[in-house]
Amino acid sequence: METILLTIHLIVAIAMVTTILLQRSEGGALGIGGGAGGMMTARGAGDALSKATKWLAIIFLANSLLLGWYAAQDDEGATVIDQALEQEQEQTDNILPDVPTVPQDSEG
Repeated sequence: METILLTIHLIVAIAMVTTILLQRSEGGALGIGGGAGGMMTARGAGDALSKATKWLAIIFLANSLLLGWYAAQDDEGATVIDQALEQEQEQTDNILPDVPTVPQDSEG
């Protein structure tokens, strides 16, 4: 589920950056031609890009909250320091100490 949410997050982020960059900085929008009162007039394009940016931002925020919730569920209340100490303890447990060898008496 996290993989799906991360993929959606990436796609929404790219789409949001694209729609923001397409808007004009004067508060207008794309400003390309078209019929009077049509969809691709300066006002129509501005409204479409503004609405698209608004909905993409809402989806981005909701997706961020879901990803944060999933991360908190996987964490199980352990802090980063606790996880590091636990990992260090596991690594030291796996290392075998050097066993001293005793020379054998050669009888013979």
